[in-house]
Amino acid sequence: MNILAFFAHPDDETMLAGGTLALFARNGASVHYLCATRGEGGELGEPPLCTLEDLGAVRTRELKCAVQVLGGKSLTVLDYVDPRVGPDEELYPYTEDISALTNEIIDHNKPVSADVVITHGSNGEYGHPAHVISHQAAKAALAMLDGRRPTLLTVSAVFPGHPRSRLANVDDPADFVLDVTPTLTAKTEAALCHRTQHALFVRRSSREAGRQMTVPEVIMPVESLHVSQFDPDRNHQADLAALLEPWVEINHY
Repeated sequence: MNILAFFAHPDDETMLAGGTLALFARNGASVHYLCATRGEGGELGEPPLCTLEDLGAVRTRELKCAVQVLGGKSLTVLDYVDPRVGPDEELYPYTEDISALTNEIIDHNKPVSADVVITHGSNGEYGHPAHVISHQAAKAALAMLDGRRPTLLTVSAVFPGHPRSRLANVDDPADFVLDVTPTLTAKTEAALCHRTQHALFVRRSSREAGRQMTVPEVIMPVESLHVSQFDPDRNHQADLAALLEPWVEINHY
């Protein structure tokens, strides 16, 4: 099975779906990664690990490290620039041209010939405009493909007891809720690759816990997927269950 994982920024792949993507790879799937930006708008680390001018290159290296840890077959980074966070922590999309982004996804899928595409949820997890536009473009790209269409999976689908309700896509009910404990070590190591973002990863949890948390402590052992689009001529949910079942207990909603 060929899988295309498309995300907006370096670290999205790990923090939102790293355990699932590692499970796919461990069970024989070829997982190819496509990232829209180099994460130039992210944090520099505390203390800073690089200059703002070098951040895109540093985060690209961090992403390469994470993809390798997760067992990815390939990585492509598009040329979109990640905007800096605005006043009052306002977030921005990396493009307004959904049509051009859609065509880029189609072009990058051609050599992959994906059976499954996995991307952001329809609500952009916590409403991030860059995540939303990534979801919209992926959905549009798959709808434009001729012949057999890949299954479109979206991450952080909502379900009762979601461990990070702030990240749950409220309009995407979970079709699969996965215990990713078998690949939690890989997910954690991939998160550790993203060194510039470590302070960001733990900031909210540390505040809520009243103490300084570590990156391994905040890595979620549960992930969820929503089946957003599928080819009605194939039983994609059964295919996915067969791929994941040897490694995790799957709760299919």
